[in-house]
Amino acid sequence: MAMDYGHGHGDGYGRGHGHAAGARHRLPAGLRAPFEARTWREFAYVLLSLPLSVVLFSWTVTMVALGAGLLVTFLGIPVLAAALAGCRGFGVLERGRARALLGLEVADPEPLRMRKPGPAAWMGALLKNGSSWRHALYALVQFPWAVFTFSVAVTFWTCGWTLLTYPLWFWVFPAYAGQGGLQLYGDAHHSVYLDNPFEVTVTALIGLVFTLVTPWLVRALTTVDGLLVRGLLGPSPLSARVVELESDRGAVVDTAAADLRRIERDLHDGAQARLVSLAMDLGLAKEKLREDPRAAAHMVEEAHGEVKTALQELRDLARGIHPAVLTDRGLDAALSAVASRCTVPVRVEVDLPARPAPAIEGIAYFTVSELLQNISKHSRARTASVDVWRTEDRLMLQVTDDGVGGAESARGSGLAGLASRLDAVDGILMVDSPVGGPTRVIAELPWRPGT
Repeated sequence: MAMDYGHGHGDGYGRGHGHAAGARHRLPAGLRAPFEARTWREFAYVLLSLPLSVVLFSWTVTMVALGAGLLVTFLGIPVLAAALAGCRGFGVLERGRARALLGLEVADPEPLRMRKPGPAAWMGALLKNGSSWRHALYALVQFPWAVFTFSVAVTFWTCGWTLLTYPLWFWVFPAYAGQGGLQLYGDAHHSVYLDNPFEVTVTALIGLVFTLVTPWLVRALTTVDGLLVRGLLGPSPLSARVVELESDRGAVVDTAAADLRRIERDLHDGAQARLVSLAMDLGLAKEKLREDPRAAAHMVEEAHGEVKTALQELRDLARGIHPAVLTDRGLDAALSAVASRCTVPVRVEVDLPARPAPAIEGIAYFTVSELLQNISKHSRARTASVDVWRTEDRLMLQVTDDGVGGAESARGSGLAGLASRLDAVDGILMVDSPVGGPTRVIAELPWRPGT
C-alpha cells in the first residue's frame, strides 16, 4: 500500500483548486432568491404536493379502513397488502419528486424479504415490513402538511408579486371598475383606495418585502418535506446499519484474503525458495563429504548463511503478521520499533491509560506502520511524529510529516484502502495534506478495553 504524494495543484484530497467556488454573483442571495431556479423548483414541489397528497391520503384511508373492516374474513389481508403496496408505489414517486425538485437523494427502503415465493408470502412480507407501514404513515401526515404549505406558499407568493407589481396595473381599477384603485377599506359611508403615488409606492415596497421573504419561507417548508421523505420513505436506521455492516464484512473478508495471498507469496518467493535451495546444497555437500571434505565444508558454511537469511525473512514475515513486541509490551514499544526502521527521524508519544483490545491494538499498529512506510517511500520528509491518545470512547492516532504533501485519499489510492480497513471497525481516516506540506493523517478507532 502506498500513499500517493502528488505534485499537481490539488488540495490534498485529489481535487484541483480552479476558480473560486461558483461564479461570483453581483447581487446578494436575498435579492436574487426570487429569480433562482431552485426557488421555482421548490415552489413547484409545494404546488404538486397538494393534489398528490389528496390522492395518496384518499387511497390509504380508504384501503386501510376497508381492509381493517374485512379482517373478520380472509379478504381483509389482501386488501391491507394492496393498500401498503400502493403506498410503497407512491413512495417511489415521492422520492423521485424530491430528487428532481429538491435535489434530495433518498435511498430506497429495504426490499421485502420472502422465505418462499407466492402471493401469501408476498402479502405476509408486506404486512410484516416496517417500511411499508412508514409509507402509510407518510400518507396520513403528508396530507395536512401539504394543505398548510400550499396555503401559506400560495398566499405569500401571490400577495408578494401582486403588491410588488401594483404600480404597473393599478390603472385597471379607474379604467374598468370605476374606482380610484385597490380598495383598502370601505363601508356605507366612505372608502379608502390606494390611488396616490405615496400609497402606490408603499404598497410596492410591502410587496417587495413579501417577495423577498417568500423564497426563504418556501425553503423552510420544503426542508420539513425533506425530513418527512427521508425519515418515512427511506431506509430505516436499523436496515441502513445492516447494509453498512454487510459492506464492512465484505471489506474485512477481502482484506483478509489479500493478506493471506501476500503471506503466501512472501513464503513462496522468499523463505520457501531459500529452504529448497538449502536442501539441495546440503544434499550436494553430503555427496561431496567423502570425495572432497574441504569443498563439502565450504558448501555447509554457505548453507549456514542461507539458514540465517531464511530465519531473518521468516522473522520479518512473522513481525508483519503480528509482532511479538506488540503482544508483550503494547503499542508504545511496538510503534517505537516501527519508527526506528523509518528512513526519517520519528518522534513517538503514546498516552494511554490502559491497553485497548488486541484487535483494536493490532489495527492501530498496522495503520501507523503503513503510514510510516509511506512517509519513507514518498514524502521526502525530514522529520515525522506519531501521537496516540484516548478521547472518551475513541482511540486517536495522528501521524504528521514535513514532506512535500499532496497526499490523496481518492478512490484507488493507498489511503483509500487504509480508510476502508478502518471503516470495517467503525473507524475514520482523515487526511490534511496541502501541496508543499505538511501532511497530517488522523485515524479514529473505537476504544475497547483489553481483557
